[in-house]
Amino acid sequence: MITLKKADDIDKMKRAGKIVADVLKLMRDLIKPGVDTLSLDRAADDLLDRESAKAAFKGYKVPGIASPFPAAICVSINEEVVHGIPSKKRILEEGDIVSIDFGAVIEGYYGDAACTYPVGRISERRSSLLDTTHRALHIGVEQVRPGRTIGDIGHAIEEWVLGRGYGLVRDYAGHGIGRKMHEAPQVPNHGRAGSGVTLKEGMTFCIEPMVMSGAEPVKSLKDGWTVVTMDGSDAAHFEHTILVTKDGVEILTPWE
Repeated sequence: MITLKKADDIDKMKRAGKIVADVLKLMRDLIKPGVDTLSLDRAADDLLDRESAKAAFKGYKVPGIASPFPAAICVSINEEVVHGIPSKKRILEEGDIVSIDFGAVIEGYYGDAACTYPVGRISERRSSLLDTTHRALHIGVEQVRPGRTIGDIGHAIEEWVLGRGYGLVRDYAGHGIGRKMHEAPQVPNHGRAGSGVTLKEGMTFCIEPMVMSGAEPVKSLKDGWTVVTMDGSDAAHFEHTILVTKDGVEILTPWE
């Protein structure tokens, strides 16, 4: 069931969204060659402690995966699409791209967002992938207003990404969010214009295109969490939590 949010709900979601944005801004400042990904996770935890908030992902359980997610942030490097696990042994190198996906919960309400960052100087190929995926996110957001549909969002993202010769992750999608991390509706990054759920004022959900430079198939690694491109090509991931307003849309995770 889709829950339309009222003023008090929205105020609390904005608090959660600001914390998410602050963590992603912190990641931008910390990411550089030689940094291990576990230190990024600890920095996110420290910020959460200062804000009296909790990590939405830590301890998250999914049917079919034996262990709950062990960290505050997902750190996915190069061919890793999503759900990468931070590690002291994983050191960022010059030229890498690294996606940080992060969720926070405060007063029982959630925020969720993601950004892919360059590590030092990156290749033109990787820079183009980041630019294309970031623009795909905003193309999706631009479709949002009362009376439009979920299909309009996915269609616009798909048309943009495929039109530039990139692959699109189809096994994972955006999602409703509020008192739970994952609520209805599902928000795919592909679809048919005019199809699906009609958008209404008060709806809150995440739009999160995941794009790869090669073929579209993905697979999970032995840890059960980390998703990678099947052919080893690079992937990028950008995400915002958004609110459908009376006149259009408001971004609740302003990390940019």
